[in-house]
Amino acid sequence: FGGSFNPPHVAHVLAVAYVLSTSDAERVLVVPAHKHPFGKPLAPFDDRVRMAELALEPLPGASVSRIEETLDGLTLHTFEALKKAHPEWSLRLVMGADILLEADKWFRFDDVKKLAPPIVLCRAGVSSPGAPPHVLPEISSTRVRELVAAKAWEELAPLVPHRVLDHIRARGLYA
Repeated sequence: FGGSFNPPHVAHVLAVAYVLSTSDAERVLVVPAHKHPFGKPLAPFDDRVRMAELALEPLPGASVSRIEETLDGLTLHTFEALKKAHPEWSLRLVMGADILLEADKWFRFDDVKKLAPPIVLCRAGVSSPGAPPHVLPEISSTRVRELVAAKAWEELAPLVPHRVLDHIRARGLYA
């Protein structure tokens, strides 16, 4: 499950729990992007990795990988590196229907699909042709960052795991 996780929020946690509950996946590897593929500014990589770890801590079967720290940020290359390191793994790509809409911008997306057939999840407020039913709440990292900048801590409480909010506040992220 790759993404910016800038920052991770409860919909990310619910996505991992959903995949673990409804598929034959034994585990979900969460892979924060080292750099945004389209050049958007991100919080420091170490902070995003740590926030992902804090968010997913309660979920057995979930782990966070720093693999993209040494790669070029192309999803295909990440999956190729994972397959080389773990040839016994059957890989799947967990992705949101909103990201699927941008698949034409990806490097060799057809090869990614062959190597790791997608599990597509849909959140409320996002429509995509052929997308599955909405299983995730309408929460976005963009909205979370806006609320952090506004110091709307009460509004953030149901949207972001409390340990992630503690990290954001302690490190002064997204202010």
